[in-house]
Amino acid sequence: MIRVNVRAAPVVRPARRMGWTALLWPALLLLGLVPGALAPLINSLQLGEVPASFDPPLWRLTLTHLGLVLLSTVVVVLIGLPIAVAVTRPRREALRQLAETLVGLGQTVPTFAILALAVPVLGFGWKPTLLGLIAYGLVPVVSNAVAGLQAVDPGALDAARGMGMTAWQRLRRVELPLALPVILAGVRTTTVYNVGTATVGAALGAGGLGGPIINGLSQQNTALVLVGAVLAALLALSLDALLGLLTPGRALQDT
Repeated sequence: MIRVNVRAAPVVRPARRMGWTALLWPALLLLGLVPGALAPLINSLQLGEVPASFDPPLWRLTLTHLGLVLLSTVVVVLIGLPIAVAVTRPRREALRQLAETLVGLGQTVPTFAILALAVPVLGFGWKPTLLGLIAYGLVPVVSNAVAGLQAVDPGALDAARGMGMTAWQRLRRVELPLALPVILAGVRTTTVYNVGTATVGAALGAGGLGGPIINGLSQQNTALVLVGAVLAALLALSLDALLGLLTPGRALQDT
């Protein structure tokens, strides 16, 4: 008798690699917040004079800026995702087009105009700035969420119906998980947009990294403008990289 030894092929599982390169931008941001770290580098460009210390310090301006961005992004998701779900239900084409048109007004109207209209009602500070960030950031979240939900395989929905799932269960267990990568891409876009747009809030007393930029413009000091711009850019890259780690399947990629 001939014996044949059959050995099961080993299951190859992709190693979960930490996106270590995503930590590069936060590390550079933290380095730039060290007192006196940016001043020698920017002063060497001879574009103006950067003080050795800031009042308030740069780390506090960065935390204020981060708070504005995160709070506005959370509100955008809480508003935008239900809108996308509502307009992607069957027989709501007209409602979807109307919602996309109304949401799109937030980016067609200049941010300064939104803030100027909001100040008489909301005053200065965080409130008008948050309103501008929310209005400007709704488009990527709503558009991506609508695109992601509409791209769900109809076969998957039919299978869910065949299993007896209700409309809510199909949305929670099938549609949202399948659309999640596209939705997260919209959240990342909104977050990066809001980092740049939030610099305008410093003109309204909201604080943040727009402070050095506005002071530099008023003093004709390009070096101060560069300080705020560099830190804002590093903050945007850091948030984008960290949110990228949340994307499903990203941990399996070699970043």
